[in-house]
Amino acid sequence: MTPILVTGGAGYIGSHTCKALARAGYLPVVYDNLVYGHDWAVQWGPLERGDLLDGARLAAVIARYRPVAAIHFAAYAYVGESVTDPAKYYANNVGGTLSLLAALRAAAVGRLVFSSTCATYGVPERLPLDERHPQRPVNPYGHSKRMIEQVLRDYDRAYGLRSIALRYFNAAGADPDGDLGEDHTPETHLIPLVLRAALDPAAPVSLHGDDYPTPDGTCIRDYIHVSDLADAHLRALAALERRAPTAAYNLGTGRGHSVLEVLAAARRVTGCDIPVVVGPRRAGDPPELVADAALAGVELGWQPQFTDLEATIATAWDWAGKHPSPAVARGP
Repeated sequence: MTPILVTGGAGYIGSHTCKALARAGYLPVVYDNLVYGHDWAVQWGPLERGDLLDGARLAAVIARYRPVAAIHFAAYAYVGESVTDPAKYYANNVGGTLSLLAALRAAAVGRLVFSSTCATYGVPERLPLDERHPQRPVNPYGHSKRMIEQVLRDYDRAYGLRSIALRYFNAAGADPDGDLGEDHTPETHLIPLVLRAALDPAAPVSLHGDDYPTPDGTCIRDYIHVSDLADAHLRALAALERRAPTAAYNLGTGRGHSVLEVLAAARRVTGCDIPVVVGPRRAGDPPELVADAALAGVELGWQPQFTDLEATIATAWDWAGKHPSPAVARGP
């Protein structure tokens, strides 16, 4: 099996991608410090525990497995925390990536797929967002990812390290086979919070603002299934193997759903009355974010398979029912 180094492979999107890699005949070698990842999520290849800033450890792992390419997920990704502690985000996300790139260069590994984000765009000037939209992040998390994209372009020109950056919109859902799902501490993503409230009515969903300039007053987002994201990483890897140039692509469904629409869909899927409390807006939340992912279709041959919101929520609900938090048990 062909080894691929997967940093952050014990996390949500990383673990789903490792499963897809194994199915495609690769050996995913997970490099993760397990600060946010889970050892139980590493099921399709070896787990090498280590920090991105530990260059000697990285070099040893790369020398042992000799990967032909890397997929880079490892990053801190809490927007609010990035505002209150930007040093943590720049040191880990940017500094850690520079450490990884140094180790890859030293080992002559010349291909990288990078986990980026729509947060690099900031507040949209137009919708849907395509790759030509200006990148003007509004928080340190988005700035850190945009910086890495620039670093990767520079590394290609200077050193020949080719990369593809994948700008996700809102990752959602769980492995349809039930092997993997979303498990963050703390949890900030809407769908798992909604399902947690369905399982435990004592934990209502906090609705961050209901006065946005949208049809129902709540934010609109593009929810892309995690299995579709995993598939895009494999297609990006294959493109680099075919000598594709350094590039960046949006990943989304092209369909926006408001917070209230997500709640309504979750109530239909679960059959539960999901409690909600309305709070103030969160700073930096754009009213609407919807992807134009046509370029990924043209150049990577990628198309999302989960385009129905209820179907996406149903996979997450199945996971939540089988893996409830210790304080929660599925109700009737």
